[in-house]
Amino acid sequence: MQPFWAKDAKAVKRAINARAETLAEKPSFRSLLKSKRCLVPADGFFEWRVTEQGKVPYRILLKSEEVFTLAGLWDEWADKGTGEVLHTFTIITTEANDVVRPIHDRMPVILSPEAEELWLDEHEPQEDLLALLRPFKAEEMKAYPVSPLVNSPVNNVPEVLNSL
Repeated sequence: MQPFWAKDAKAVKRAINARAETLAEKPSFRSLLKSKRCLVPADGFFEWRVTEQGKVPYRILLKSEEVFTLAGLWDEWADKGTGEVLHTFTIITTEANDVVRPIHDRMPVILSPEAEELWLDEHEPQEDLLALLRPFKAEEMKAYPVSPLVNSPVNNVPEVLNSL
């Protein structure tokens, strides 16, 4: 995510994730939490488990293999040098559930269909919004190791999802 206060697109490290626990405190996310919440559709996400042999990528998804939504924040920002408008977003993370924890200590916030409506409701109190940002039900999720092809964006092929 490119912060609204940045002067130059190259000068700022972009935040891919925002920690649920500190959203209301961080200046870069506090104002976005009030009015720029979004849903990020996904059918899975990847995390890397550190082993003695190196990092092993895992695909994490719903057991049903259905599309789900991640809680996100969006912003737009105009590069003062070029005038280009950048549309950016960040995914909110929380502590890992029992499926993800053996792989990584954090996971994206997955919203239930009921929580999606609340997340987008402009009148929802901040305390209620923050209460939505918890680990998803582990019993509805699964994970499996995938090909190391996932480690490079040039490998945009179905084989990335193949189980090892």
